[in-house]
Amino acid sequence: MSDLRRNILRFPGKRTGIVKTSMQNFSPIKWSEYFSEEEGIQTTDGVFHVYGRGTDGPILLCLHGGGYSGLTWSLFAAEIVKLINCQVKAVDLRGHGKTTTSNDADLSLEVMANDVIEVANKLSEKTGQPIILMGHSMGGAIAVETARKLDSILGLCVIDVVEGTALDALSSMQSILRGRPSHFKSLPHAIQWCYKGGQTHNLEAARVSMPGQVLNTKTGKLAADECDNAGLSTVDESPSHSDDLVASSYTIAEVEEELEESEQSDKCTDCGKPPLPKSQKTNTFKDPNIIKLEDNGMIFKWRIDLSKTEKFWTGWFKGLSQKFLDIHAPKLLLLANIHGLDTALTVGQMQGKFQMRVLAKSGHAIHEDQPQKVAEVLSGYVVKQKLATPKPAFVHPDLPEC
Repeated sequence: MSDLRRNILRFPGKRTGIVKTSMQNFSPIKWSEYFSEEEGIQTTDGVFHVYGRGTDGPILLCLHGGGYSGLTWSLFAAEIVKLINCQVKAVDLRGHGKTTTSNDADLSLEVMANDVIEVANKLSEKTGQPIILMGHSMGGAIAVETARKLDSILGLCVIDVVEGTALDALSSMQSILRGRPSHFKSLPHAIQWCYKGGQTHNLEAARVSMPGQVLNTKTGKLAADECDNAGLSTVDESPSHSDDLVASSYTIAEVEEELEESEQSDKCTDCGKPPLPKSQKTNTFKDPNIIKLEDNGMIFKWRIDLSKTEKFWTGWFKGLSQKFLDIHAPKLLLLANIHGLDTALTVGQMQGKFQMRVLAKSGHAIHEDQPQKVAEVLSGYVVKQKLATPKPAFVHPDLPEC
């Protein structure tokens, strides 16, 4: 038996220097697999694009993190509507996704919160339903600021953003952003980077979320929009074996094997990420088809250049903990790592001012990594608080399943 074969048997979770025998699918998935509708909400400063699912119950208004789009909530939306009566509305924030405004570069906290207030008021007027705000990372900070100014708030859920750790992480954010590829050869290559680079640990989430984050440089259109209009193939563009990690500039590539779901959940190596999307694996993932592109191969680029938003970063998170504690509506905080809790929130949690759950074995985008678990936790909380009514599939987390 060869030494290589022995190493594979001894360490079945990884292979060294060879390509996977089964090909993963990095083709995009259309948003319509998860949302039932999309609409444009006209405000005083632009048109905000909103994905929706569900027809009754309170509006669960979901705000994405920096660089993402409303599509980051796709898998979560499909899960939560199975458990409670609610209307999921996932908005593309200013400068992101399909939303267009008079000044996409102004991402100050006050401006973005005012955007959300206008969108929330329009949705409430249209449906006659109150709002439950849910925000991830930057979107969590915007949700808190919005909740302070909006009267029709039933509840608030914030995902993986805490003032202390967020502010500490900002000093390294530019280097993290520089470590990301600036362009991608194709949309499947962008999805491949998103998954293998560690932005999400859920391949299905990467396939539906990444098209909302990149533009086609030739057409100027969002990749998700081109998918909708059949402008991109969803079958034949997956990177070939020659494009995989074995084509790396490294002499020995480390390639992960397909693992069972239970094994996948045990291997999170980047829990408690900083508050903006990043890849801790960027320096070890060197696909020349992505990192080194010829001019004629630069097809897809980021919808938003996050490095140019640095002047707003501190404003997003400064004072966040106290503002969160001062909100009187029922509050839920979901974290990937217990070590991310700062002093103010630790004291507030001990005083019962909010509920907290730590969903371990997740990266920064908890709702992408574990959409079903996030849906279970949130549905249990809103039902307990009598903010929404359960559906037959709902099982209270404090009670055993029959």
